Amino acid sequence: MSKLYIVPTPIGNLKDITFRAIEVLNDVDLILAEDTRTSGKLLKHFEIGTPMQSHHMHNEHKMVDQLVQKLKSGMSIALISDAGTPAISDPGFLLTRACIENNIEVDCLPGATAFVPALVNSGLPNDKFVFEGFLPVKKGRQTRLKLLAEETRTMVFYESPHKLIKTLTNFCEYFGEDRLVSVSRELTKLYEETIRGTAKEVLEHYTNKPPKGEIVIIVSGNK
Repeated sequence: MSKLYIVPTPIGNLKDITFRAIEVLNDVDLILAEDTRTSGKLLKHFEIGTPMQSHHMHNEHKMVDQLVQKLKSGMSIALISDAGTPAISDPGFLLTRACIENNIEVDCLPGATAFVPALVNSGLPNDKFVFEGFLPVKKGRQTRLKLLAEETRTMVFYESPHKLIKTLTNFCEYFGEDRLVSVSRELTKLYEETIRGTAKEVLEHYTNKPPKGEIVIIVSGNK
C-alpha cells in the first residue's frame, strides 16, 4: 500500500526507538535516510535489511517528483533523519507537502525529538513556547534577535557547539544578561548535561569550558 511514513529515530540512546518504528522500517519497500552511513549503523543494530536511499537537504528538491511517482506506483516509503523526528530542522517538509498535494497518505509516528526533554528539563514555563530552530547565521540574524527580544513565550533554539558562545553573547546583548537560559547538551547520551542560569552565567560557564555535541537552548520569554 502506498504510504509515506515519517519515522523518528533515537537522538542518542538507541533504546529510545519505538517497537512500531522498528516494525515500519522492516515492512516498507524503501527507507530514505539523511546520511546512509549514520542510519546504516542504526539499521544494522536492529537487523533491518530494507533498501536505503540518500535523501538530504542538498538533493531533496530534485528527488520529490521521483519519490511521489514511486509512492503513486504502490511503494511504501519511510523517511528518517540522522536523529530525532524528520522535518524538525531536517529534511522532510517538501516531501510531506508533495504527498498531501497528491493525495498520498502520510503517517508520522511519535518518537524522539531533542527539544521536548530540553524544554521540560529547563524548569522554564512550557505551557506556551515557540520553536525557533537554528538562528540565521548572517543575513537576518539581527532582525530576528530584535524581534525575539519582545517574545513573551519561552523560546527553543538549536545550536552547534562552535556557535554557542556567539549565540549566548547575542542573547546577553539583545535579551539582557539577566534573561534565564538553559542549555542541554548531548541529550540521552553518556555525557548528557543541562546548565541553567542567567544568559551571562551560562555564557561564562561555556567560555571557560568549550562545549561539544548536540545543543538545545531554552530561553525565558520577555516579562
